Amino acid sequence: MMLTAMFLAAAAPQVEQVTVPGPQGPLAGTLTLAEGKGPAVVIIPGSGPTDRDGNSPMGITAGAYRMLADALAARGVSSIRIDKRGMFGSRGAVADPNAATMADYAADARAWAKLAAKRTGNRCAWLVGHSEGGVVALKAAQNPDGICGVLLVASPGRPLGDVMRAQFRANPANAPILGAALGMLDAIQQGRTVDPATLPAPLGQMFPTGSQRYLSGVIAVDPAKLAASAKVPVAIVQGDADLQVSVAEDAKRIAAANAKATLAVMPGVNHVLKQVGNDRMTNQRSYADSSLPIAPAVVDAVVAAVTPARAPAQAAAQRRRRPAK
Repeated sequence: MMLTAMFLAAAAPQVEQVTVPGPQGPLAGTLTLAEGKGPAVVIIPGSGPTDRDGNSPMGITAGAYRMLADALAARGVSSIRIDKRGMFGSRGAVADPNAATMADYAADARAWAKLAAKRTGNRCAWLVGHSEGGVVALKAAQNPDGICGVLLVASPGRPLGDVMRAQFRANPANAPILGAALGMLDAIQQGRTVDPATLPAPLGQMFPTGSQRYLSGVIAVDPAKLAASAKVPVAIVQGDADLQVSVAEDAKRIAAANAKATLAVMPGVNHVLKQVGNDRMTNQRSYADSSLPIAPAVVDAVVAAVTPARAPAQAAAQRRRRPAK
């Protein structure tokens, strides 16, 4: 028993806090180093105040990014997971986090990729973008220096405005606020803001003026067009129990835009990368359940995508079949 404990302690990954320069102060992240010289990834968080662990004060405490980093390290893949400029550990990087643009986030992602590559002895690192972070990764990859490839995990394949409209319409509980929500999105897409005080709860709290200004710069960005012009490999990982983006309208749309993209669909996996099956209530509860582990299929798909010497069976499982014409 004692020997086993000693072995497990020795095999634990090295974890340390790291920074790269930001506009007014450092950007902060957590480096999880795997044993040996394997690939490196940068985990880019999704929309809003999502931290490096994948949690948010908006009620998300699933810890998906931390779990992904730990699981990848056990499989020989090192990672840096990051706080966005102006938020959490990176709050000193800019005075106003809502002043950030997609181009700013893309520049930050490239800086993190260079650090990840340097610290792991690689020539480049993969960008693993979750949700809106996938759009950031695609934007960053338009300048591929230091980037091995882009891995889109539960990422939108439509403009974010279209995704948000679909999300509002999909939940019957939104009926009382649906008109206001859609009107707000129309205004933002036209470059205007709506006074939060005039919006019904909880829209005013969810979309303060600063957030609306940020959205105005990204709401019409088309991820499929970015994928079509990507200069590095693109891999897509999507759960079919995702309540926020879908296989048909998002993952397959990106895959269709890039003939070399690979697509792995995870049965029963939701937006926070947990295995939940088809029960909506279980799905929703998982957003706040840090005891539920990350879905093993997600880890398998990420490892298969970023590891150059993939087994033939894994490569075949990842390869997208072109639809018949």
